[in-house]
Amino acid sequence: MAKVSAEQLGSEPIGRLLVKQAVPASIGILVMSLNVLVDSIFVGNWIGAIAIAAINVVLPVSFFIGALGMAIGIGGSSIISRALGSNNYQKATLVFGNQITLTFFITVSMALLGLYYVDVLIPAFGGKGGIFEPAKAYYIIVLYGIPFLAFSMMGNTVIRAEGKPKFAMVAMIIPSVANLVLDYIFIYWFDWGMEGAAWATTGGYIFCFLYISYFFTSGHSELKLSWKSLALQIPIVREIGSLGVVTLARQATTSVVYLIMNNILFGLGGESLVAVYGIIGRMQMFALFPVFGVTQGFLPIAGFNYGAKKYQRVRESINTAIRYASLLAALVFLGLMVFPQEIASLFLSDRADQSAENLAVNAYVLEHIPLAMRLVFGATPIIALQLIGAAYFQAIGKAIPAFLLTLTRQGFFFIPLILTLPFFLDELGVWLSFFAADVLSTIVTGLYLRKEIKNTLQLSEPS
Repeated sequence: MAKVSAEQLGSEPIGRLLVKQAVPASIGILVMSLNVLVDSIFVGNWIGAIAIAAINVVLPVSFFIGALGMAIGIGGSSIISRALGSNNYQKATLVFGNQITLTFFITVSMALLGLYYVDVLIPAFGGKGGIFEPAKAYYIIVLYGIPFLAFSMMGNTVIRAEGKPKFAMVAMIIPSVANLVLDYIFIYWFDWGMEGAAWATTGGYIFCFLYISYFFTSGHSELKLSWKSLALQIPIVREIGSLGVVTLARQATTSVVYLIMNNILFGLGGESLVAVYGIIGRMQMFALFPVFGVTQGFLPIAGFNYGAKKYQRVRESINTAIRYASLLAALVFLGLMVFPQEIASLFLSDRADQSAENLAVNAYVLEHIPLAMRLVFGATPIIALQLIGAAYFQAIGKAIPAFLLTLTRQGFFFIPLILTLPFFLDELGVWLSFFAADVLSTIVTGLYLRKEIKNTLQLSEPS
């Protein structure tokens, strides 16, 4: 496997470099997203549509705890990218050691709390009625693997910050493939139902953790850990936290959105409408994988060149990333607008031995999914600007604008809209909230990014 040195982030042509960084990231995200997608298809076909709704209830809790690792990873990786850009390898290694210690203590503690309050959290996130028992069964087992997920998400961002996107890609592929294989064994062969789906997910997290541990202990990494680097240092913890809180705020807001959405939808249409959102949620994870891939590839390029004070290259990376991501988003948009019902049917079982309840849910989902999907993804062609703009401020270490822009879509616009529009427009108001929030947040981010480029990145290059 070819290696990409950190120094190449500051010397290769931006277009070629972005492709080299983004393609492996996109492939990794694609495989990970396909894992979520196919996992849901397996669950929907082999267990039932209610099982999709149950997993949709659990995801915000488990992903929030896992996202603690991602927050620590992205916050620290922004520092690592800039440290490598200024040839400060000692600081980069020290930051990585602090990331490991923080991830261990925080995520293990949160997982234990999550297990203790299981009977409170499941209903709070919409796990009511027939959803509660399968959601609880899935949740308890998945939480055992959440610390492994957190370590994997943290380590993956560091691998990418070192300029080694292919290793990061493999790290994302491994849990996906493992999960799908284990799904087939545990659900289809062993007939373990929701418990089988949960153990397959947890097994995938563990395999990913083992691979990332191998990367950092086998000589592939430029970061050489010592026991001293694991000791927490307040200035480093503060800097990691100030940047990582952006990612954490995004995931926390996502979890709040799931909480609100599941409860509103349950009130409007019961388990069936929650199942509609379950499919929409899976498509949100899957459909935008190329845009997320470009964003992930963009982060180390922008961070390294900003640290090296190569502002012209930073400007070029912003423009190139937005162009590439927007083109890919437009292609995704066309597919979602034309084939919404066909996509939904992939998640629904056509077995003749289904219960009357599952048959009723299937019919409801097929009737309601086309309008929902078209409105939720209606602003997809312009969403790249919002994602790249928020990512830029995180990459260069400007925590406050990164934090505010990250919260713009879901926190400042979507949550107020979802708490208002359904009272006037019922189900239509739910799906319109997605479209309006995307448009408004993209406008705000575009204006703020334009101001930043004009005021900061127009500076002359250092001599």
